[in-house]
Amino acid sequence: MARIPYVDPKSEATPEKVREAMAGLAVPLNIFKLVAHAEANFKPFLRFGGTILGRQALPGKLRELAILRVAKLSHAEYEWVQHVPIAKAVGASDEQVAALERGDTAAPCFDETERLVLRFTDEVVRDVGASEATFRALAAKLPPRELVELVLAIGFYMTVARVMETFAIDMDPPGGDRVMASIR
Repeated sequence: MARIPYVDPKSEATPEKVREAMAGLAVPLNIFKLVAHAEANFKPFLRFGGTILGRQALPGKLRELAILRVAKLSHAEYEWVQHVPIAKAVGASDEQVAALERGDTAAPCFDETERLVLRFTDEVVRDVGASEATFRALAAKLPPRELVELVLAIGFYMTVARVMETFAIDMDPPGGDRVMASIR
């Protein structure tokens, strides 16, 4: 059970702007109903998450491998459950998902760029920034825009994981793929 109640999108006590934003959600996941408490941040949170999922130049598969790695490193089961279907929808294989689940980021099912993205993600999560060697190796594969987008995706999903874990939100059935479809 969540540590605080979720915002009720139908309650008269819920601010109108929050109710409007919630009415536009394809799937009213618990993460959204919890973040809605931060009224001033809620719509920007939704927009930022939407741009990460739907408007980045960074290939979706690389983004989702990084998000799944963030979920595992953050012990964020909710994030994992929501993003596995998205990862598969953008090209991650069952073998890759299984490798990430067991923490095997060097598995042969990942190509060189994917392994670099995973190493980069590990370093950004654990060390705040990537090492010079990892940065240079990935910068040889991705243009500056995609490098910045990758760090923004990692950071956003680190924040989401911390909200999920701090407030012990209740697990929703997987709906991330429907959220993804609604922002395309």
